[in-house]
Amino acid sequence: MTAPIVMSCGDPAGIGPEVAAKSWSALRGDIPFVWIGDPRHLPAGTPVTVVNETLDNAEDISKTSLPVYPINFAMDVTPGRPNDQNGQGVVDAISTAVGMVKSGHAIGLCTAPISKAVLQRGADFAHPGHTEYLAHLDGTQNVVMMLASSNLKVVPATIHIPLEQVPTALTPETLEQCITITHRALVNQFGIQSPKIAVAGLNPHAGEDGRMGHQEQTLITPVLDKLRNRGMSIIGPLPADTMFHAKARAAYDAAICMYHDQALIPIKTLDFDNGVNVTLGLSFVRTSPDHGTAFDIAGQNIANPASTIAALRLASQLGSKNI
Repeated sequence: MTAPIVMSCGDPAGIGPEVAAKSWSALRGDIPFVWIGDPRHLPAGTPVTVVNETLDNAEDISKTSLPVYPINFAMDVTPGRPNDQNGQGVVDAISTAVGMVKSGHAIGLCTAPISKAVLQRGADFAHPGHTEYLAHLDGTQNVVMMLASSNLKVVPATIHIPLEQVPTALTPETLEQCITITHRALVNQFGIQSPKIAVAGLNPHAGEDGRMGHQEQTLITPVLDKLRNRGMSIIGPLPADTMFHAKARAAYDAAICMYHDQALIPIKTLDFDNGVNVTLGLSFVRTSPDHGTAFDIAGQNIANPASTIAALRLASQLGSKNI
């Protein structure tokens, strides 16, 4: 019997419970997953079966009801109105789910969106975000974020910082680390034995030989040459405005971009509903839908589960390779 995916509930006042229930309805026994959270927070009428910490029979249970490992939350939930008193329950759901994956009871983790402000106020959450907390639980320092769909895989070398800070945050060490972790994940997790990686330049036209910026010549190219000498197949630095059309994408397996929007605009344009966030560099598989808590539409039964379904499918695919 195949071990399931575990899905942490995220903020229960957001759309996490709704899309979890909709994802179970769409997937049933196809992709078995166990929801980690308070059953009171699921939409009314969701068929639920409580499972124990070893997740016994989750695969069979998932054919007729949503397997749930219960976490006690302090408060009931009003959709769209986050409650700081539920912050600790959200944190407990994440840590419990990670423990289940690391103990071998689950093959991967899919995380529903959280509100960092709620966790900071209600649970003294000391981490900048979800990913950093997962790295802390894993004892891992260096992780990177990949956004993946059937059309494109992108990795931003710098993430949630102002654009003006990118040139100083981008260093040879951080870029080398980002590309190395990505290359390793493409081989070990995605099963691409000789991955081809495209790397964007920082400046328009990839600097145009220094006339529009110097980072391509002084920083990016030396790192790429160093990694090529190690046997990696890397193209670039490339002008970002010409590397995401269909013919260009056919030449590589993943693209490394220099900043957040340079990476996320093309993938969200190509496949807005089905993009999946994958954390590379952890010792376990972690995916998440590429959207937030969406408090503004919570409780209205209009949330699109497509990204969550895609995240569960990818977690199952990647987790199965590690068995």
